[in-house]
Amino acid sequence: MEFVPVALAVFSLLSLGQTAPVTNCESLTQRLEVQGRDQLLGKWTYIAESTDLPGSKILTKMFAETSWWNITAADQINVLTSFQSVKMMGLCFSLTSNMSLESNTLQMEKPFQSIAALLNTGCPDCMVLYSNYTLGRNSYYGLQLLSRRPKVSAAELEEFSKQLECLNLPSATVLDPEKGFCPDPSLSQEGTTFDLTSSFNSIDSDDLNQMDKMFRSGKGVMMLVDTLNTFFGSTAKVMKN
Repeated sequence: MEFVPVALAVFSLLSLGQTAPVTNCESLTQRLEVQGRDQLLGKWTYIAESTDLPGSKILTKMFAETSWWNITAADQINVLTSFQSVKMMGLCFSLTSNMSLESNTLQMEKPFQSIAALLNTGCPDCMVLYSNYTLGRNSYYGLQLLSRRPKVSAAELEEFSKQLECLNLPSATVLDPEKGFCPDPSLSQEGTTFDLTSSFNSIDSDDLNQMDKMFRSGKGVMMLVDTLNTFFGSTAKVMKN
């Protein structure tokens, strides 16, 4: 469960970069047509995100440092495999999941159901994705900003903030590239990466209901904070010994 705040974003990580200026809500929320999965492939830096899931922003700001994704084509037609690497409190975690490209949307079934549409952006090498996902008995919305670069300009972040306003979402949580990124475990044996794929694929409906209750409760969020602090502290000690 330690990976929940960031993993809730893994279902949707892609959008098309546009060079035309984007200035008003009509253009800022315009959904884009996807010509094919090839344009979505490659490595992306996770820049910022917002979600209306209660408590998620607190946990992300406290524990998530940086993140990157590598999107590859799966064997099945119109299926994408997303490898997500996240640095949290100096430790590296990964999560691999599959998404299908259907009717200009990215859809995912595990560890929870989600559907995401690509939105317009004036950033030439960015991707913005507007997602709707189900956690337990409730549905939530989120917006994610990714780029080929580790950092975007102030103007590009401002545009993303305007998109959030248009969609009535909270202000963004922006990750800090100065904190460094986890290495790609397929290219380097440096350090340790904790793979959470199996754990997240085993999540069932009862787990999702419990997670939803915790996020929607102030006490539940504080319990998660305490659990994460204990986890990171004990893990760091073990790795030093």
